[in-house]
Amino acid sequence: MSRARSNTLNTVAAHAALLAWTAIALFPVFVILVNSFKTRRAIFAEPLALPSEASFSMVGYRTVMQQGDFLLYFQNSLIVTVGALAFILLFGAMAAFALSEYRFRGNTLMGLYLALGIMIPIRIGTVAILDLMVQAGLVNTLLALILVYTAQGLPLAVFILSEFMRQVSNDLKNAGRIDGMSEYAIFFRLVLPLVRPAMATVAVFNMIPIWNDLWFPLILAPGEATKTLTLGSQVFIGQFVTDWNAVLSALSLAILPALVLYVLFSRQLIRGITAGAVK
Repeated sequence: MSRARSNTLNTVAAHAALLAWTAIALFPVFVILVNSFKTRRAIFAEPLALPSEASFSMVGYRTVMQQGDFLLYFQNSLIVTVGALAFILLFGAMAAFALSEYRFRGNTLMGLYLALGIMIPIRIGTVAILDLMVQAGLVNTLLALILVYTAQGLPLAVFILSEFMRQVSNDLKNAGRIDGMSEYAIFFRLVLPLVRPAMATVAVFNMIPIWNDLWFPLILAPGEATKTLTLGSQVFIGQFVTDWNAVLSALSLAILPALVLYVLFSRQLIRGITAGAVK
């Protein structure tokens, strides 16, 4: 009886902690979305109040669409994010398959070397990266951002995917080899479908930092034609005057892709996280 009561209390406490954390995490999003539909005066007078008939206003969204080249910024962010995620998932999965499947001299050392990329922030090498991009003629190009974000996301992708690929049955892979399948066919047709939850986890973990990043777009691609959504939103922030309606509206529109991605891949993400926890 006491054990059942203790388990119930633990469950209630765990759910209460999770609900509190969810409320804390969603509070900034709530404030941004709510205030994007209010007048400037209402934003500062009652920042936590819902829009009323007197305070409701779409002026921020009209400003974003008319004054800022929002569609171009959105397109650039989408190209960079999708391109970087495609390279991260492809090369990360291939590297993870090689490290988990084949035994060669330096296998463990290579895994530790890639793990260092998780512990050492890539921004430490900003000066060297900028110099490399200047020499390669890639400054003010979206390709520069894609390459940097790919290098940034590969260590975590390899670390997560290699652990999952070690759990794929060797009998399944050996059966494919007996049937005459190539290593590429085994990788793409047998292994990848079994690690889709891990792939979704890697995609979500990398998508958010890439989509929200301001540092590298400001350093590597500050040109008007290559501005990302986060950098483009800065046009409404002036030295003396800031158009908060436009800033909040731009941020609200920038949040939507992340929410859509989470809704689409939430089941795969939860399966990947819980599977990793069990292992």
